[in-house]
Amino acid sequence: MKEGLKYNTPWILQRADPYVYLHSDGWYYFTASVPAYDGIVLRRARSLEELPDAPETEIWHKHDTGNMSEHIWAPELHYLDRKWYLYYAAGDREDVWAIRPYVLECCDEDPITGTWRERGIMQCADNDEFSFHGFSLDATVFENRGRYYYVWAEKVGVGKQISNLYIAELETPYKLKTIQVLLTTPDYPWERVGFWVNEGPAAIKKDGRIFLTYSASETGTAYCMGMLSADVDSDLLDPLSWNKERLPVLASEEACGIYGPGHNSFTKDKQGNDIMVYHARTEKEIIGDPLYNPNRHAMLMQVKWNEKGFPVFRIA
Repeated sequence: MKEGLKYNTPWILQRADPYVYLHSDGWYYFTASVPAYDGIVLRRARSLEELPDAPETEIWHKHDTGNMSEHIWAPELHYLDRKWYLYYAAGDREDVWAIRPYVLECCDEDPITGTWRERGIMQCADNDEFSFHGFSLDATVFENRGRYYYVWAEKVGVGKQISNLYIAELETPYKLKTIQVLLTTPDYPWERVGFWVNEGPAAIKKDGRIFLTYSASETGTAYCMGMLSADVDSDLLDPLSWNKERLPVLASEEACGIYGPGHNSFTKDKQGNDIMVYHARTEKEIIGDPLYNPNRHAMLMQVKWNEKGFPVFRIA
């Protein structure tokens, strides 16, 4: 019999950008960036406790050349219009930093044994001249009031570019309906360590509000998590509908041996508790380039809620 969940400690080793999807049939699906950045893996289990020991299957491998041949990053599994979709980012072997968002589609009931079809690069709205022309990654999808929204990070500017978060409504699972809207740019010092970064968005709703967490700064110990929030009845494509927290909502806790927490997703355990799935390191000193150091581990945290109805993310 599996023991209970342990929080804020390595849960699945060397799996960065972790994403857990709980399907309507009760199965939990897990995917993440693998250290080699060379493919997309899936595993499933009946509970979060069982996922670490569940067999892992590579359902798609990078191309040898051209688009989708390098830096396969941050896959997310979604079930939309009775089909499975994987959203992920990838580069080009001839231009490894030409990172763009791509989509895979599976029409079969089982996403692990089913056939995955490449839908190619995410398509922008017909009158959008801006989206996905630069370094773009970390897309997520969420539903609100019957509409589906796509949120992603994209770099803009010249020289040392800035990574912002944008939102648009979906027309189809692989095409935007509306032009991008800027949600947040790195405004504060804690978002500007090493690189000016907002990335890795994830949405959770409760009691009439939607909360959008994101990650900031470089991928080492400075990596941390910020948050936006909006009323579910507001116009989510209006930047003024969103409120940005002045300080990070989660950061390194040296006393607990947790460094660089971020790039999270949300799910629920079998008891209905809100669970955050995130990655973090357990060592302060990182060997080599933090981006290629494999020791970002998937971890779990039970989300608490304060008297104002806002989520509280606490390691200690």
